[in-house]
Amino acid sequence: MSAYDTNNIFAKILRGEIPSHRVYEDEATVAFMDVMPQAEGHVLVLPKAPSRNIFDADPATLPALIATVQKIAIAAKAAFDAHGVTIMQFNEPPAGQSVFHLHFHVIPRREGVPLRPHSGRMEDNEVLAANAEKIRRAL
Repeated sequence: MSAYDTNNIFAKILRGEIPSHRVYEDEATVAFMDVMPQAEGHVLVLPKAPSRNIFDADPATLPALIATVQKIAIAAKAAFDAHGVTIMQFNEPPAGQSVFHLHFHVIPRREGVPLRPHSGRMEDNEVLAANAEKIRRAL
């Protein structure tokens, strides 16, 4: 397994080098809008501690991370009047991981509406800002 890359895009976001639409932050975790959402309200939840993925994560970071995933899932479901929430987490390229900082996808879902493909098309900044505000209000 490869070592953690301190210049991955999420590490840069955590350091404030790249802007993000943050919806939640505490001493151990941060949550922000996915810029290429697969559904309205798609949020990423990360530990602040550097870990490539679940394989090298310090087990002590996981309880706070999962607690934040739950908090964001509840808020996103309410904010978008969703029928459910998909939570995904990928480890290494064969499993679909493309950014090598441990993260969970929290995606509000509506009955009968499929996920959009992760196409590489970035969402409009104003839409992301509005969706972030909806989740912050629900928190």
